[in-house]
Amino acid sequence: MAFFEVIHVANQQEAASIVQEKLEQDLKANTLNVLGLATGSTMIPIYKNLVESSLDFSEVTAFNLDEYIGLAPTNVNSYAYFMQEHLFSRKQFKETNIPNGNAMDLDAECARYEKQLNEHPLDIQFLGVGENGHIAFNEPGTSFNSVTHVANLTDSTLGVNSQYFDDEEEIPHTAFTMGIASIMKAKKIILLAFGEKKRPAIDALLGDTISEEWPITVLKNHPHVTVITDIK
Repeated sequence: MAFFEVIHVANQQEAASIVQEKLEQDLKANTLNVLGLATGSTMIPIYKNLVESSLDFSEVTAFNLDEYIGLAPTNVNSYAYFMQEHLFSRKQFKETNIPNGNAMDLDAECARYEKQLNEHPLDIQFLGVGENGHIAFNEPGTSFNSVTHVANLTDSTLGVNSQYFDDEEEIPHTAFTMGIASIMKAKKIILLAFGEKKRPAIDALLGDTISEEWPITVLKNHPHVTVITDIK
């Protein structure tokens, strides 16, 4: 029987404490070997809490959901930089993996990353959600059968992401992303969503319809999902 849990929290700090407890349980049970990670402002308090905790990730392999194409790891707007800044430079992992934003052969990089994911099955995958219901960079209309691929970012996503760039012309319009099928292979998924702008996406998830127009709704097909949100 599928496990689908919605945990309502007052704030992101409460969410961070719950995430820490869940990871601690799996680490103690030796059931957390591969952890799927996300980026964005939703994850900052989560990672801050993990950095300040005593949790040991030295035997855990990490995979990130996505990376902008054309940004070097040293670029402050790259997700590689974000992860170094907020987690990897402060917590030791066995191994960390992020798509190579500077890869010359995009198809080869997608195939390489998907192969790595297949060789290291995800025990837990963190997800945020976009205002339009996208998970990772799987925009509305993305096939539920998709694996790691190059995504063209929608105007909605570009608009949200523009806050992180000084010059709008610098915003990459494409990104590597785990596909929806790649994400759904994870044994457990923890989705975090905060703020009224995410209400339509959460309403879609909690509704009756499963549609590629709302990528988040695919999670209703997953055997073990925890949603942590301040949306009631």
